[in-house]
Amino acid sequence: MNSFPFSLAGATLHALGTGSLWWPEQSVLCVSDLHLGKSERHARRGGTALPPYETLDTLQRLADDLEKTGAETVICLGDSFDDLQAAQNLPEAQKLWIARLQAGRRWIWIEGNHDPGPIETGGTHLAEHRVGPLTFRHIAEAGAQGEISGHYHPKTRVKRAVRPSFLLDRNRLIMPAFGTYTGGLRSTEPVLRELMDCDALAILTGSRPLPVPLAETG
Repeated sequence: MNSFPFSLAGATLHALGTGSLWWPEQSVLCVSDLHLGKSERHARRGGTALPPYETLDTLQRLADDLEKTGAETVICLGDSFDDLQAAQNLPEAQKLWIARLQAGRRWIWIEGNHDPGPIETGGTHLAEHRVGPLTFRHIAEAGAQGEISGHYHPKTRVKRAVRPSFLLDRNRLIMPAFGTYTGGLRSTEPVLRELMDCDALAILTGSRPLPVPLAETG
């Protein structure tokens, strides 16, 4: 499997090249910031017209990772939908696809700032979720340990390459956005540098996950 293995709070995890996180011991696949329905929300609010295919692409990549890992539990780390109305307005075929992905699995929707309330799309809705030594939440909290979060959509530049990235230190992991239509915050931004230790790694996604010291990135 195309991944970078690492340890956090004693748990052995794998950063997949797709931007998802695999925890074999618990059979957990974690993704963050899917932003399903973003093109619909943009159109509804009079924004830039976007081709309405991002939800299909995001769900297909998620389905591929589920097939590869055989995960029994899925944790979506918030902002799974671009807003609550986007979740309601998904075409029926896309809702059925999500239901098929959920079938036979435990599915946990973590509350995000874009989707802060319960949704009608199966699974369990939680503010945060703890499994063993790890806590899954949408936005990182200062001083947390064994924390996995999303929200910031980190992207990292190494030479001429800019890729969505995991940010990892001894206390926390910040996930990249998994959604197709998601921008990103440069990993050099103060809010991210303040959260991460000086010896943190950026793990760039892609055909081969690339770990580099965060201090050496541009």
